[in-house]
Amino acid sequence: MAIQEEVQFEGRPSIVDFVVNTLLLVTIIWLPLWVGSLVRLLFVRYRITNRRVTVEGGWLGRNRSDVVYREIKSVRVIPNSIIGGIFNYGVVLINTKDGTQLELKALPRFRELANYIEERIDRRQASATAK
Repeated sequence: MAIQEEVQFEGRPSIVDFVVNTLLLVTIIWLPLWVGSLVRLLFVRYRITNRRVTVEGGWLGRNRSDVVYREIKSVRVIPNSIIGGIFNYGVVLINTKDGTQLELKALPRFRELANYIEERIDRRQASATAK
């Protein structure tokens, strides 16, 4: 019998990130940021469940990173900009116990999802200390 996972969020990075970078493409200096937002929009997928955080990315989505909650050490939230605050998207940095860092860039509902991840971490730590 397979373990069921409840999906809290599954989707792409925020489209607003791409639109803002497209509008700011007036100068050639902004071109690398625009290309980055386009690649994120086309090839990156996020999935946050009650058991793990998954990021699929790379060229044509061939790379996949899974982090289960017991491996997470800390979660930080970084708003992208004033526009990111208005449209509710930003960056969530997940630090693992082995020292790696996972960035979820242009994540929609980023504060809500970061709180969800932190709740899962706190539950794991509380159940581990109760044993």
